[in-house]
Amino acid sequence: MTREDARDAMDRARARLAREAAAYAFGVDAAEIAAPTRRSARTALARQVAMYLTHVAFELSLSRTALAFGRDRTTAAYACHRIEDRRDDAAFDALLDDLEACLRSAPTPDRAAA
Repeated sequence: MTREDARDAMDRARARLAREAAAYAFGVDAAEIAAPTRRSARTALARQVAMYLTHVAFELSLSRTALAFGRDRTTAAYACHRIEDRRDDAAFDALLDDLEACLRSAPTPDRAAA
């Protein structure tokens, strides 16, 4: 496996973790978030949150975030902008802070195996 392949696999794993966290927080199925189509508004919001968390908590570029979700960079950028705009709501902002802290504290697979 090349270094780039390993990086992409790690990015997908991080996106999967963010997707699961968003699915739990919003009460939707993680498979719905991963679906190629928009689905319900609640699922679309959870997907946008997952992209935002992947970008912010794991410090991935928008391009790498998009690739990890099977989307294009403009979709990831749009998701992040939408979520940033919603952070004016104190309850929503607190939820995102909690999710971000949770993801930042998750061990990396290399450390978890040790």
